Amino acid sequence: MKKQKNIKEFLLKNLFAVLVGFVNGFFGGGGGLLCVPTLEKVYKLETKNAHATTVAIMLPLSIVSSIIYLFHSNINIWSTLTVALGSVVGGLFGAFALKKTNSNFIRWLFIVILFSAGVRMVV
Repeated sequence: MKKQKNIKEFLLKNLFAVLVGFVNGFFGGGGGLLCVPTLEKVYKLETKNAHATTVAIMLPLSIVSSIIYLFHSNINIWSTLTVALGSVVGGLFGAFALKKTNSNFIRWLFIVILFSAGVRMVV
């Protein structure tokens, strides 16, 4: 019985992993929006760990997706370089802020951002 539960859990976790990868590749980074709640609910990670782990997961996914997009000439190099520079600076600030921010605040901020993004997509 326990072995069957472990197999089911293993398959569920891998299904979520494939889904996160698909969403990231298809939407260009949106996999993080799915990855955070997956790490919290399925993998039982604490909020700060889930957010930090998501960043680490998104890096290789984004590199692979970027290479595919680059070979298909779907990337504007100038925009990529300018936004990447600002994103690195913002990422540094965000990483330090995450370390010092309360987990409940992070959770609620993430909910507000997800809700706002959803409303914006519908409207």
